[in-house]
Amino acid sequence: MGSTDVLVVSLGTTSGWRASSAELAGALSRAGVNVVLVIAGPVPRVRTFALTDLLEALASRRAAEAAIAAHQPRSIIYCSITAALLGPVPGAIWLDSTARENRPGRHGIWQRSLERRRLSEALLVMPMSVGAMAPLRDRYVDPVVVPVPVEPSGPLGTGAARDVAALAYAGDPVKRRLDVILAAWARARREGETLVVAGTDALEPREGVEVAGRLPPAEYRALLRRARVFVAAPRREDYGIAALEALVDGCMLVSTPAPGPYAALGLARTLDPRLVTDELAGAIRAALDDPVPGYHLQAVQLLEPFRRAAVDRTITRDVLPRLMPR
Repeated sequence: MGSTDVLVVSLGTTSGWRASSAELAGALSRAGVNVVLVIAGPVPRVRTFALTDLLEALASRRAAEAAIAAHQPRSIIYCSITAALLGPVPGAIWLDSTARENRPGRHGIWQRSLERRRLSEALLVMPMSVGAMAPLRDRYVDPVVVPVPVEPSGPLGTGAARDVAALAYAGDPVKRRLDVILAAWARARREGETLVVAGTDALEPREGVEVAGRLPPAEYRALLRRARVFVAAPRREDYGIAALEALVDGCMLVSTPAPGPYAALGLARTLDPRLVTDELAGAIRAALDDPVPGYHLQAVQLLEPFRRAAVDRTITRDVLPRLMPR
């Protein structure tokens, strides 16, 4: 077995983290790095965020310890602050959000203090977005922003190919506030228009609403390429890969101004500020009836820093020299 340059340790609790960590490992491999990716095993469902984070951190520690013994890596990247909290050795930390922001009060009673130590010990802090580090007020010097890359899933359809008026993703209907989206759609919808809801089977179809359910990634992205508008109303958004995928696949993004780093929110405001509002019904109608000319072309330009080639350049230029100094 060849020597391992970088061990990537990731939570296996969400499909988003599994896909994101695979993208990071791919970027490292393309830079010529010998990389090993380990995914921490699933943890049981428990009642509190504090206990959930503890179980996830312990699972990540066990996965890291076993992989360190097997591969003896030169460096480690922990994917998420939770994965790093009980890490056996310091490494780089790739994070979408901090416990300081998304674990307020009793929810982060032990995580926030330990997070400060882990970030101060880290070889490198790699936020997915500029907003991810905002709550820390520049306490940690020289972070390197490393987004989760997004790529178009296929040719962008126009005109008749965009036969779905609106699409929403509701993998967690409560966190995604599906009730808010459905209420706005009921006010905004006109005869013949359909909202397609993906990511959940816990919804009965109704007039003007079609339920796509849980789809394989390729089928879901194909649905994005058919939609004119992507509607989002999250309670908070740590990164928001679904919204970025919608933009890169040619949808207009209508969203509430949710708290959290939410990387796509600033892009949506730049593209058309009318579409970022708590008045979703009006924003949906503005997108469908009066779209901004050149929206998709400008979106392509704004998404350049999120494309795989840009992330690869950041890994080569800014991450590896600090992770593995010569």
